[in-house]
Amino acid sequence: MERPRPGCPLPGRRGRRPGLAARLPARAHPSALGAPLASLPRFQAAVGEIEVSLAGADRLVDALAAAVDAGEPGAAEQAGGAKVLGTRAAIDAVQQAVALVGNHGLTRRHPLERHLRDVLCARVHTPQDDSVLLAAGRAALGRVRPL
Repeated sequence: MERPRPGCPLPGRRGRRPGLAARLPARAHPSALGAPLASLPRFQAAVGEIEVSLAGADRLVDALAAAVDAGEPGAAEQAGGAKVLGTRAAIDAVQQAVALVGNHGLTRRHPLERHLRDVLCARVHTPQDDSVLLAAGRAALGRVRPL
């Protein structure tokens, strides 16, 4: 059984990542199309891009958590970077989903609207991107030998 990880960069994640595709109106028949959105190759490819991005972020978080649990040196110090990458992947994925749905995805009644607000809030949770990236940059430059 997978344990929940506090502070996980993928919002709403408890054990298994919720499928963003479930929040898309794939079965909807826009009157101009006369076919379900899910039948369109562009829609399918966009959903595939979202899934690949989130799966990669999920894998990163799982691998890093396993490394921390195993006591690997330096693994805990990489948590901030994983938070940055996971948060960015989640935000990008939800923004792509909203773009697929259009303005309808920004209405209060649409589940993507709430999901978008949730993932955007992840940016302000500690550690924030600027602090993580500043520390990573300083550490990288500190490893560079002077000429």
